[in-house]
Amino acid sequence: MGLRPLTITDVEVVPVRAPLSREFRGSYYRMTHRTTVVVRLRTSEGIVGEAYVGDEDASAAEIVDVLRKEVSPVLIGMDAMATEKCWAAVYPVTFDILRDRRIGLVALAAVDTAVWDAVGKALGQPLWRLWGGARDRVPMIAIGGYYGEPLGPISEEIGYYREELGLAGVKFKVGGRSPEEDADRVAQARQAAGPDFVLCIDANQGYTVAEAVRLCELVRPYGVRWFEEPVRWHNDRRALHDVRAIGGIPVAAGQSELTPSGCRDLMEAGAVDVCNFDASWSGGPTAWRRTAAIAAAYDVAMGHHEEPQVSLHLIGSVPHGTFSECFHPDRDPFWWSLVVNRPPIVDGALTLPDGPGLGWELDWDYIERHRLDV
Repeated sequence: MGLRPLTITDVEVVPVRAPLSREFRGSYYRMTHRTTVVVRLRTSEGIVGEAYVGDEDASAAEIVDVLRKEVSPVLIGMDAMATEKCWAAVYPVTFDILRDRRIGLVALAAVDTAVWDAVGKALGQPLWRLWGGARDRVPMIAIGGYYGEPLGPISEEIGYYREELGLAGVKFKVGGRSPEEDADRVAQARQAAGPDFVLCIDANQGYTVAEAVRLCELVRPYGVRWFEEPVRWHNDRRALHDVRAIGGIPVAAGQSELTPSGCRDLMEAGAVDVCNFDASWSGGPTAWRRTAAIAAAYDVAMGHHEEPQVSLHLIGSVPHGTFSECFHPDRDPFWWSLVVNRPPIVDGALTLPDGPGLGWELDWDYIERHRLDV
């Protein structure tokens, strides 16, 4: 019996943009809308690979343009089963030195995720199992604690994550105030959460090394699982190493890296305990899985920056995976409104879908209501 191809015949691209109910502020950024790109990859065999990726509001039109004009002509006629060949064929969209590298990488991530969804459907296997099947349940934590308390007082926000959503923990924003002020906010979060709720902190590259170390001293009694992107970007590899060595709290980084080799350099420098590389920002599941293989060799745990629709499969596929991340429904309407068949959260974790590919059913009425006309 010969090998059966999965021939790509069309790449449909649908940008989606939804307003947030209020402004959300981290250490040095603000968000009022959330934008993603939905890709439907059709094949001559009748299988459709379907995925949505990214959160690139300002550059959504450019990403769509790259997908339609540069990616689609390359992929049509290719065999989706040849995942590495497809990835390599699209990778040159990242080579334009006059264009933000992230635009090509998100475009690549979109089609790479859709290709894998098609492959999973053709083989009748969910991707978490196809990629390794380390576990069929993944704990989920929220990203929260935004400045200005757009979701209400800290105690109410944490209570919502724990009692209403049933999550395992929270990744809490710091880095936009003094270490003393942020430590007080972390103390409030721990008091509201109780001792058995996972509490991470995330500075989004907001502190100097001295400030980050000071915060580590102040929050040590609160059982912080990791300190994410504690220091500013311009010398972060060395600075992350210093915070990790002096601060005494595990350090996470990687979401700002564009490549597996960039994450490798963090690991080689002894700068991270957890690598939270983002598949949707940096080339798709193929790139994340390469990074996870490197992390296994360095005894570094793997996370994933937000994007639960793909991170659940990736985190569940490897033995050194940590948590999948989500937002409050007001901060990310897509996960809570676009995915029709989200599994329930039970005891802080989700049972991974058993349907083939990503296993998600998307609400196309919702997509059409929020379609961005570009």
